Amino acid sequence: MKVFNNTTKKIFLASWVSINQTENSDHKASQLNHSVSNSYWNILQPLRHRVDSIQVRDRQLAHRLCKLIPSQCPFERDVKLFGKTLFHIPPMCKLNPLYEEVVGLRFRAMCYLADDCGEDVSHYC
Repeated sequence: MKVFNNTTKKIFLASWVSINQTENSDHKASQLNHSVSNSYWNILQPLRHRVDSIQVRDRQLAHRLCKLIPSQCPFERDVKLFGKTLFHIPPMCKLNPLYEEVVGLRFRAMCYLADDCGEDVSHYC
């Protein structure tokens, strides 16, 4: 089973924007600071911050990141016998504590290649 046969061909991103953003931003920021201060200290936070702070400004680095970081979890499988699905192994990438940061790094690399370098990144999707 090859990973590129099971990758998503089209990606749809959506977000919600509040019309009264200025009124709600101060209240939400104070709630966020309060919840962060009450949460336990996360030992992986410095590593997460370090991965988030990586700036992709080199074409070769961007290509390496896009090749090394898979676009979809490679562990998700359907186990089939005689054409019938016996069971499904769910994606375990979400169990990785740095999953969101690594996927964000790959996305930044793809955006750099597409926006700044003008390259076609469809083969990385």
